[in-house]
Amino acid sequence: MFDDVTTFQVVVNDEGQHSIWPANRDRPEGWHAEGFTGPRDRCLAHIDDVWTELTPVSARR
Repeated sequence: MFDDVTTFQVVVNDEGQHSIWPANRDRPEGWHAEGFTGPRDRCLAHIDDVWTELTPVSARR
């Protein structure tokens, strides 16, 4: 589906959920760029390194 040179961006929604999305495509509604872009594996590592709380906001209430 994606080749090794596709650049991704880390995205976050209002629930605090994080994901990655191809940087050259429009983000789905409700998701905003977190600020980090790079290859898929680097984006996933960034999420693991930076975001310690991955539980959605609604589940923490």
